[in-house]
Amino acid sequence: MASQKIEQCKKDIQTLKNQIQDLQGRDDDGNPLPRVAAKRGVHEVKLGMKARRFLKGHFGKIYALHWSQDSQHLVSASQDGKLIVWNGYTTNKVHAIPLRSSWVMTCAYSPSGQFVACGGLDNICTVYKLPEGSSAASQKAFCELAQHEGYLSCCRFISDTEIATSSGDSTCILWDVNTKQPKALFNDHTGDVMSLSVHEKNGTFVSGSCDATCKLWDYRAAQACVKTFSGHESDINSVQFFPDGQAVGSGSDDSSCRLFDVRASRQINKYGDDKILCGITSVAFSKTGKFLFAGYDDYNCYAWDTLHGKMVDQLMGHDNRVSCTGVSHDGKALATGSWDTLLKIWA
Repeated sequence: MASQKIEQCKKDIQTLKNQIQDLQGRDDDGNPLPRVAAKRGVHEVKLGMKARRFLKGHFGKIYALHWSQDSQHLVSASQDGKLIVWNGYTTNKVHAIPLRSSWVMTCAYSPSGQFVACGGLDNICTVYKLPEGSSAASQKAFCELAQHEGYLSCCRFISDTEIATSSGDSTCILWDVNTKQPKALFNDHTGDVMSLSVHEKNGTFVSGSCDATCKLWDYRAAQACVKTFSGHESDINSVQFFPDGQAVGSGSDDSSCRLFDVRASRQINKYGDDKILCGITSVAFSKTGKFLFAGYDDYNCYAWDTLHGKMVDQLMGHDNRVSCTGVSHDGKALATGSWDTLLKIWA
């Protein structure tokens, strides 16, 4: 009897292994991934993503983009002094907002789609209210949030009335948009804070800094840093929550991306290639978290298998640094922005 149970267990184990291998060869929608020969470190499976839309209209380097919750519109910020709201389906410009300062570094869409925000070397987070329909956007700011003593590196709405910002002054601030006043100050970093990512469901946000650490904060408690994640060897330029909020992805000037587990408080994976020696500007997860997309200084965007740490695609076509990336909320499209003044939507 014991030997029969052992044999049955072996069969069950093999069945589970086969099921896992089958799932690993599928995309986020459950469709089989095409198999290709390994090339330049690319994994045995390749996504085969292509540029489906080209958004042309900026005349300067694009520094940031952010998708709306409707997965149709996105906003981009460029050093041509314009904030442009696009329709990602038609590639039409919906709104073009001239900025007082052209040195913009970040932009964000509010959850309701009624507001967009931006900021940069003016040290100010400026919020604009978008009109309904196709009427022209107001050139007058809805509000200006000023307290940072350094450049504004990133901003993300929590709700229409709350927004979090990070700055070169080594701090993050949670703002009340209506009162234009800070609600909480987060100042545990020892270097410029370059990026932040908000997870509304668990009331936390994560920040990445030039001190080579990521820090987790509870913005509801407005307390000190909850956890610190170390491992990078240089400036962290971008951070992004894993979709379930239990892990954090990061990209750094040390040419690597890392995955940190929130519950284990440690690094659990590293993404890099000996042939890629340039820095990473931005990171974004696919909807299920199966893939991590990263924009690089070598004009490319690479896709990594989050679990295995293998490169699964190389998105080529930009003519300058890929400065920003973003996956739409429905998970069907990836947008990249570049210093070549173009935005591309991949699928």
